[in-house]
Amino acid sequence: MNNWQIIRVVLLMFLLGCTFVATYLFYEHELYFCMFFSIIWGITIMVYMVYSHYETTRKMVRMVEAIRFGDFSLSFPDKKQGSMESQLVGDINAAMAEFRTQLSQKEGRYKYFETLLDTVDTCMLVADGQGQVLWMNRASVQDLCGHTIHQLEELKKLNQEFPVLLETLQPGEVKVVRIYRGEVMQDMAVTVTEYITMGADLRLINLKNIRSVLEKNEMEAWQKLVRVLTHEIMNSITPIISLSETLYERALQSGMEKESVVLQGMKTIHRRSKGLLGFVENYRKLSRLSSPILAPVTVGELIDDIKKLFLVSNVHYIYRIEDESLSLMIDRSQIEQVLINLLKNAGEACGEQPNPEVIIETCCQPEKHIFQLSVKDNGNGILPEALDKIFIPFFTTKPTGSGIGLSLCKQIMALHGGSIQVTTEVGKGSCFTLKFFVFSPR
Repeated sequence: MNNWQIIRVVLLMFLLGCTFVATYLFYEHELYFCMFFSIIWGITIMVYMVYSHYETTRKMVRMVEAIRFGDFSLSFPDKKQGSMESQLVGDINAAMAEFRTQLSQKEGRYKYFETLLDTVDTCMLVADGQGQVLWMNRASVQDLCGHTIHQLEELKKLNQEFPVLLETLQPGEVKVVRIYRGEVMQDMAVTVTEYITMGADLRLINLKNIRSVLEKNEMEAWQKLVRVLTHEIMNSITPIISLSETLYERALQSGMEKESVVLQGMKTIHRRSKGLLGFVENYRKLSRLSSPILAPVTVGELIDDIKKLFLVSNVHYIYRIEDESLSLMIDRSQIEQVLINLLKNAGEACGEQPNPEVIIETCCQPEKHIFQLSVKDNGNGILPEALDKIFIPFFTTKPTGSGIGLSLCKQIMALHGGSIQVTTEVGKGSCFTLKFFVFSPR
């Protein structure tokens, strides 16, 4: 029982007692009755007014406290029409209803913009002046650390200078930083926007992975160059082949000795021209690669076909397949070409080792919808100065290589929406990893 309930009981008992006294005075002393009744009536009115004021004040305090803590669900009960209190209550209730409407609209806009920012592929973070991360979108979680971070200092594991760069970068300035997430290397273009909200200085950090864009533009540039070069070279070589063949035959018909310098020169020109034509034809594969025709293929089927091509070899091929029933949406012919190139290169890389060994291994990450296939050899590895160039067209470390194998592999994987990566250690071997996005594991 609260205080006002006790007061009500006491007041009721007081009024009951006063009623008995008033009844007695009414019959015995009419004048005293009138005085007593007036006093009691006045006291009652004063108590009621005090109580009503207290109740109104208490409700006002509750409503102010609710507003203070962001609760706009409260409202006053309706009063009798026409009173000043009724008008005040109506105004307060209308104000609370407006607050509720505005709050709902703001929450809706916040949810809309949050969803919108979560769908973009650009990493976005909001940090305060102390380096505390207040918000980050889904791309930041996926592409940076794989989890939500609370301090910019946590980005040190990607690059030691990364947090310092984010805190000191000036608005309007663009810098490129290379980060390492496990074995994956990324080039991020970083920009910063400063703004003030609710008295706090905040920094909106924007990070864009430009490596994939650069690689795509680079591949397109190489394709254009190859198309131009092959077109011009073939237009020049074709008549040379035809002319050298014609001159050789006519010289023979005219009785010229086969061992003569002229005929030998004609023969050499013809042979080298045809060799150059075949050489150029190989490079045309880079510019004529068609879009993949996707169809479901199980991992087991893909690996079985590859096994048949490498049965007879001095190299020991080891297959560690995690799930042969896993279905991939791929162009079977193109992916087989990629695997053949990788296995052939791996076999050549470790061919001179005492126990040449190539390991083909698969694994699936269902939570990330990623299927991974790696080809690892125990060769001599790749030198650091050549590592960044191995996917560039025409670059090769082999005396007789064309330099298009790995470039072709990279292009095919890009057309499949996947990627190819390499890790190496000089003297111990290399590992090429193919990554596919799988949206239905079964």
